[in-house]
Amino acid sequence: MASKERLFHPTLLLIIIMSSLWGSSAALDMLKQGNVLNSSQYLVSAKQRFTLGFFSLYYGDKKNSYLGIWYTNYSENIVWIANRNRPISDDSRAFLTLDHLGKLMIKFDGGDPIVIYSGTGGAETENTSVTLLDDGNLVVSEVNSNGSIGRRLWESFNDPTDTLLPGMKLGVNHKTGRNWSLTSWLAQDDPASGAFTLEWEPKTRRLVIKRRGKPYWSSDLYLRTSKNVFLFEYIYPTGFQDYIINTDAEGEYFTYSLEDQFKSLIHRDGRSAWQLQYWGPIMDGSISIIKMKFCYGYGMEDEGCETWNQPECRMRMGRQMFERRSGSFMGPDGQQAKAASGVYDNSTTIGPADCRALCWNNCDCLGYNEDEGTECRYWKGDLTFEPDDGFSGTNLKYVLTKEYPSNKDEKEWIVPVIVTAILVLFLGTFSLWRIYRQRAATNNFSPETKLGEGGFGPVYKGALPEGREIAVKRLSRNSGQGLVKFKNELILIAKLQHMNLVRLFGCCFQGEEKMLIYEFMPNKSLDSFLFNPTKSYLLDWKMRVNIIEEIAQGLLYLHKYSRLKVIHRDLKASNILLDKNMCAKISDFGMARIFKLDGLEANTNRIVGTYGYMSPEYAMEGIFSEKFDIFSFGVLMIEIVSGGKKNSIYNVNGPLNHVGYARDLWQRDSAKDIMDPTLKDSCPMHQLLRFIHVALSCLEDSAANRPTILEVISMLKNETAPLPILKKPASYTG
Repeated sequence: MASKERLFHPTLLLIIIMSSLWGSSAALDMLKQGNVLNSSQYLVSAKQRFTLGFFSLYYGDKKNSYLGIWYTNYSENIVWIANRNRPISDDSRAFLTLDHLGKLMIKFDGGDPIVIYSGTGGAETENTSVTLLDDGNLVVSEVNSNGSIGRRLWESFNDPTDTLLPGMKLGVNHKTGRNWSLTSWLAQDDPASGAFTLEWEPKTRRLVIKRRGKPYWSSDLYLRTSKNVFLFEYIYPTGFQDYIINTDAEGEYFTYSLEDQFKSLIHRDGRSAWQLQYWGPIMDGSISIIKMKFCYGYGMEDEGCETWNQPECRMRMGRQMFERRSGSFMGPDGQQAKAASGVYDNSTTIGPADCRALCWNNCDCLGYNEDEGTECRYWKGDLTFEPDDGFSGTNLKYVLTKEYPSNKDEKEWIVPVIVTAILVLFLGTFSLWRIYRQRAATNNFSPETKLGEGGFGPVYKGALPEGREIAVKRLSRNSGQGLVKFKNELILIAKLQHMNLVRLFGCCFQGEEKMLIYEFMPNKSLDSFLFNPTKSYLLDWKMRVNIIEEIAQGLLYLHKYSRLKVIHRDLKASNILLDKNMCAKISDFGMARIFKLDGLEANTNRIVGTYGYMSPEYAMEGIFSEKFDIFSFGVLMIEIVSGGKKNSIYNVNGPLNHVGYARDLWQRDSAKDIMDPTLKDSCPMHQLLRFIHVALSCLEDSAANRPTILEVISMLKNETAPLPILKKPASYTG
């Protein structure tokens, strides 16, 4: 595999010779109308951080010329290319010009001009210039009558290629209606648009990498660290970059900045550039920004990788992966086998990522070569791979290997549990524990360490020798139904990892003892604050908003972005635990159900759950879907903003419960009266009313009229998002 850092191939020629412009010894940062920039001239930003000019790349035996921007002192860091999909022959005498109409374009022999900016119209103008700024942005601006720079007409930051510089944006541009996104190079030496794109999804507030338009990886959900600064589940917290989410008149977007104290320490001259690599990951020089290396669609390594349908053969042969090796494929006759060739998805231009997909989807394929061009070279059939002693560049291939065991024959519950435990143990996040370790951690399960009773038995607080605090759920030996919940919880939560779900550290099976070991939540459950008059005042409005949003993010993961679609079925205040930072985490998956990814609803004859949080269709007909959890979430929202506990009493003459009372107040334009009195000094009224409106939309009688959790998050986070018209409220809330 190529180096993570964009290093130059031995056959690549980059012509970067800092020469004078227009006979001057000082490099200029501005191109005025009527001037040209030829292949031996450069624009250099005022503080000489960035350079704009022509450079050449060898692609095979062909030498192509491009106009690009790079860090002046690090010419390998090409951060923007004007003509990535229209390379120019190196001998075509190309030059950049800003003509009398204000058009910025590349002209060259033997072809039509490449227009970068088309100007403001057909009339002649003499009041524009193009400037290379010290942030790497190339800007076309109006020039005022006094010579000062006026309004910006075009900028390269709005047309990114594969690189995100500090201050650049990913997201939706409200002014133009376009999306800011990155597109990878096709191959190491070919800057043409490649297989991968990096986008920002404003609704889910996550970064997404797509391969040929299909989700490949996501940053997953986020944790706010300050006003607009966030951490993401699958992006490394580098310690020197702030990840920023913003919504303003210009758009909804993600960006990042370098912390001042690290600008010279970590990156000389403040040099930083997120580059979407042609094989998928994001690198900043030699630093990996995201935790993913490759995605195979299994969802076992996760690290943000999406799960997708696999060719049946790949599952049948055991879970496989590609490994870069040096050697040759040999036929049954002992002779070196010839490679087959093919194209991916009828593409006229393909890169290594396409060849990887072609081989992966061909059940006969054993490996492929990372050649670029219009065809893929791969090996198939009854062949064996013989590694050589060296590491010859001409012999490098990507070979399929069996890395993970198949779970095809998992039938009894204990088998998937143990397989899951072993797999997660392999990934370093889960372990099988001995009973003596639990006894030592909990002082032999003494009453003093007991935290309470869970769905299938007591819960104890423990401490490991290294100081880590844990919570131990112990299955009651006489609990028949508890065993069902125990099995269900272990099978599910071992496969689910998210910052807003309680984390499972391990499990213990020894004799009759069965235990689950979780992270300890020092602030216990949400209901211990909400429904306790002596503690509810500790939850100010900002904290309650954060809790609501964190529960929603956890639900979004369960419903949409986890490797399994999961319906929790018991979402309530006592199942929302709070860590030391008051971050909300969903717990207790004993009654959760795995749902088909494309399933709309299912039916059960056994009604389980908590009265007061059940949706009407489930309580009366046993029908459940993700809208069950939405209903429960609506109840939770009302409880959080009001500080009042739901009442499970149902009366045929109308709702007497807390939720019904909230709806009644809403209809009488008195919704503000539902507010917890302790919030009167910290709660903006417009936001309170918006949250109550969203909550009531979750409590519609018809499941079809309730929003999805994605829509809920959009309404909560975006104050300009339209709110639904409330229809028929649920008359049954128990």
